[in-house]
Amino acid sequence: MRLAGIDIGSNAARLLITEVQKNENEDAVFNKVDLIRVPLRLGFDVFEQGVISEERKSMLLNTMIAFKYLLKAYNVSAVKACATSAMRDAANSKEIIETVKEKTGIEISIISGEQEASLVFENHIADVLTHENAYLYIDVGGGSTEIDFFLHDKQLYKKSFNIGTIRLLQNKWNKADWKKTEEEIKKNVRAALPVIAIGTGGNINKVFSISKTKEKQPLSLQKLKVYYKFLSALSVKERMKQFDLKADRADVIVPALEIYIKIMTWVKADKIIVPHIGVADGLVRDLYKEMNDEKDSIQKQQQN
Repeated sequence: MRLAGIDIGSNAARLLITEVQKNENEDAVFNKVDLIRVPLRLGFDVFEQGVISEERKSMLLNTMIAFKYLLKAYNVSAVKACATSAMRDAANSKEIIETVKEKTGIEISIISGEQEASLVFENHIADVLTHENAYLYIDVGGGSTEIDFFLHDKQLYKKSFNIGTIRLLQNKWNKADWKKTEEEIKKNVRAALPVIAIGTGGNINKVFSISKTKEKQPLSLQKLKVYYKFLSALSVKERMKQFDLKADRADVIVPALEIYIKIMTWVKADKIIVPHIGVADGLVRDLYKEMNDEKDSIQKQQQN
């Protein structure tokens, strides 16, 4: 069975198509079939003007129409779509969602920052936690940053901050905002055990790739600082050339590193695990669970 997740973020829209099969223990195994990323950059409109422009509205609609045909070509059984920070803030998001539904049949749900964090964390990361450390999950996007703090398998704190790479590029975050965020995080993220960060998002994935760190090995905070200093000294074009980055990654990778570094420094986390997952992965797993729950409910009704 093939399922799909569509994540419409502030910087890009992603379509993840996944093959779901059961192993010998009847556990579901999720294998990526394809991942398509389109740099819509909705946040550049929304965080400046409060609405999505006609140009980007057209880009989004065309992207969703293309996704519709890809879903058909890949014979996908079901799809779940969500939108995050930019669409949350856009005054015309409801109108756009209705148009997409009318033209493609795909229903987009706007989710909160807390829901965004849960989609990734609960579906993927909780399994790797141990009692030897405290863990701070950090997801940096174009419009918001989500954090989740866990100790001894218990969630102690969860928060979505309206700080993201595009907001930083547009100077929508000042020293007072940084100070307030620092105080909030330091107040709520405390542990006697060492804190390990878990990072998701396209930028931390790209830094991990550039670093040539072995899979499942963490990146050190010191290494993040080295890359931040080096990349900050380069122009966007120079970053693109030296690290084979696309334009829409080359400009946001530096503010993303700034956010990761600041948060890790505040909580005294000296390393970060990068599991290479995102919201779209969480959507697929959520969809699979919903379909199974519905199937079980129908079977129970039939038995009664």
